[in-house]
Amino acid sequence: MTRTFARFFLAAVFAFSFTALAQTAGADPGLPAAPSAAAATPDPAVVGTGNKIGTINIEQAIFASNEGQRDFEALSKKLEPKQTELKSMNDEVESLKKQLSNDKLNEESRGSLVKQVEEKQKKLERSVQDARDDAQSQQNDIAQRILQKMAPIIVKYAGDKGFGLIMDTSNPWPQGPVLWAGPSVDITKAIVDSYNVQSGVPAPTRPATKPAATGTKPGSSTGVTKPAATTTPPK
Repeated sequence: MTRTFARFFLAAVFAFSFTALAQTAGADPGLPAAPSAAAATPDPAVVGTGNKIGTINIEQAIFASNEGQRDFEALSKKLEPKQTELKSMNDEVESLKKQLSNDKLNEESRGSLVKQVEEKQKKLERSVQDARDDAQSQQNDIAQRILQKMAPIIVKYAGDKGFGLIMDTSNPWPQGPVLWAGPSVDITKAIVDSYNVQSGVPAPTRPATKPAATGTKPGSSTGVTKPAATTTPPK
């Protein structure tokens, strides 16, 4: 989410193939963004009557939860075969491109090779985009499912602790509404701890693999896609 979730999901999954797509199609790889707490929260049973203002990083809370770490790690492993397949396709394209540097190719052979490269490059780009969309959809499903269960915990905690307003800091200002907030008003850890107790999911034996960038930020307030760090595309 600190923008960990913003740059979080699947550290290695699709990294190679997605940078290849960025090189050929100019795509901006992206990582899952904060789902909208308001959109996922039903009419709360608890009415805030306090006057305290608090903050929570929804993205960070989802990923830091035991359930989030477990499910995103499982998704990372699930997507590994597709990553291998896309890397193989990209290697084939790169191999054909190297053959074009052979000065001994006649005009007919070079034309045929150029056509192969173009066809396989287009197929690779389509495959990468399909994989990107599928992975992003699965990431979003996990985040939304956890948020649906976490939202009532946030509402109850806010009511019990006398908060009148809780603001999401997943998006830094000016993309988000909070210009600055000190750690003393942040309730992210408290919510994660409460959620872990309620979910009953044990802590992972090792840190979860952060899901990798898989899409561009949608206009919907319920989407969970956010731009991720761009890596250098293969030559």
